[in-house]
Amino acid sequence: MIKYADIIRDSVVDGTGIRVVAFLQGCPRACEGCHNPALQPLEGGREAREEDFAERLLQELTPLHKGITFSGGEPLIQPEALLKVITILKERKPHLDIWVYTGFTFEQVKDLSVMKLIDVLVDGPFVLSARDLTLPFRGSANQRIIDVPRSLEKGEIVELHIG
Repeated sequence: MIKYADIIRDSVVDGTGIRVVAFLQGCPRACEGCHNPALQPLEGGREAREEDFAERLLQELTPLHKGITFSGGEPLIQPEALLKVITILKERKPHLDIWVYTGFTFEQVKDLSVMKLIDVLVDGPFVLSARDLTLPFRGSANQRIIDVPRSLEKGEIVELHIG
């Protein structure tokens, strides 16, 4: 089962291109200035079977969509469920672009099995004192936009510089 709060069909602020965004429920971080504080409680949201959730996400896609973004809350507190969902998505649409937003750093999560299926990871907690609204696709200067496949291949972080 996966816990989620909402799905948005057409976002242009949660990764490159038009994206479907799945907001997963629960985050233990409670960052000051959190963009989605209603998604912090672990007991909130709705539950769905991974297969049903993946199917729902696929139904939201149109030819205009570039990919799917998982945000939160904190998607990586449900790594096994997220792995199942993304596996189904990639089996059905192998070239689907997957972004994940996390408060963890890449170094903390690089060994999770789900990382092998993620294209881009926006990592690091939101830091209010480092808030910068001019940065594309992130809220604070400490956060990085990481090319996950290249980073795993090279054994070092490869950042994407967008905008």
